[in-house]
Amino acid sequence: MSQSVPPPGNPFAQGAGPGQLPQTPLPPAPPAARSHVGLGLVAALVAALVAGGVYGAIAGGIEREIGWAAVGVGFLVGFAAGKAGGSNPALPVVSAVFSLGAVYLGQLVALAIIAGKELHVSASDVFFEHFDGLTQVWKDELDPLTFLFFALAAFAAFSGAKKASV
Repeated sequence: MSQSVPPPGNPFAQGAGPGQLPQTPLPPAPPAARSHVGLGLVAALVAALVAGGVYGAIAGGIEREIGWAAVGVGFLVGFAAGKAGGSNPALPVVSAVFSLGAVYLGQLVALAIIAGKELHVSASDVFFEHFDGLTQVWKDELDPLTFLFFALAAFAAFSGAKKASV
């Protein structure tokens, strides 16, 4: 019976002879950080317009504002910006600003719906033909809760963009 003798050197080296390093594959490179600022801005703007309109429709339908809905508006705007735009540091800030606009738009839409019900006209007529009166009513109705909703939406947008870009 003959026994096979292992070659001299490291028996665990795959194909490496004496004095050579083993040939092991390198790990794949980590993915590059993506940053599509333009796409993130467009996504945030579209999300702000849609979320603001839905927020206004809900608030106008039930004739009151809901704090968690303002948080949802902000988070949706930030999430859209972060997912589409990546980790650019400007996107959370822009998302916060867009969410302020979205909540303002939603409050105006809600007022237009409520005024349209009372005046027996369409909300779009109130919104587009009497915008100056609508903004004056909004100013007259300002209270600390309104500013709290703005702050909640901006915070949710900023943190949503940060979390979504990871």
